[in-house]
Amino acid sequence: MCAGGTFGFVAERRVAGKPAAAKTAGGKTAGNKPAGNKPAGGKPARDKPAPDKSAGGKQAPGTSAGGASGYPGQRFGLPQSGPRSVAGVARRLGSLMIDWVMAALIALAVLGDKNQASVQYLTLAIFAGEIWLLTALTGFTVGKRLLGMRVVRLDGQPVGFFRSLIRTVLFLLVVPALVLDADLRGLHDKAAGTIVIRV
Repeated sequence: MCAGGTFGFVAERRVAGKPAAAKTAGGKTAGNKPAGNKPAGGKPARDKPAPDKSAGGKQAPGTSAGGASGYPGQRFGLPQSGPRSVAGVARRLGSLMIDWVMAALIALAVLGDKNQASVQYLTLAIFAGEIWLLTALTGFTVGKRLLGMRVVRLDGQPVGFFRSLIRTVLFLLVVPALVLDADLRGLHDKAAGTIVIRV
C-alpha cells in the first residue's frame, strides 16, 4: 500500500515538471512554427498591378487607345465645335425641311392646288434641282445657308456638278443618307467625298 502510494506521488511529480503541450481541436499537438504569409488558398500572395480598365473590364467609352476623346470630324482635322465643325443631325433635318417647304411653295405658286399629284412631282423636281445646282456651285442650299451649314469636299476643292449629282441621287433614295458613320457622313457623302460642316 505504501509502495503504490509512493510510485503514484513520484509519477505526478515527473508529469508536473514537464510543460503542457498545446493541442488543437483535432487532438494534435500544435508545433511552434512561424505563421506563413499565405492566403486562404494556400499559395503565397503576389503583388499584381491593377488593370487600367473601367467597371466591367472594358475601356471607358468616348476614349481612344491613347486616352484622347473622339468626336465627329476629328480624323479630318476639323474642330469639335464652332465654325468648320461637323454639322449635327438636328440642324441638317431643319435645313431639309426649309428646302422642301420652299420647293412646295414654288410648286403651288406655279400649278395651284387643283392637281395635288402634279404639285408633288414638281415639288420633288424643284427640291432635287436646288440641291444639285446650289451644292455644286456654292456648297449651300437655301436651308443650309439659313442654318449656317455647307457641303465641302474633303480635299478642299469645289464640289462640282458630277459629285453633286452623285450625292443628290443617293440622297433622294433616302436610305443612303440615313446610314451615318462616326463622322456623321452618310453613304451619299462618302460616295461624293464630301462632308457637311458649320460656317
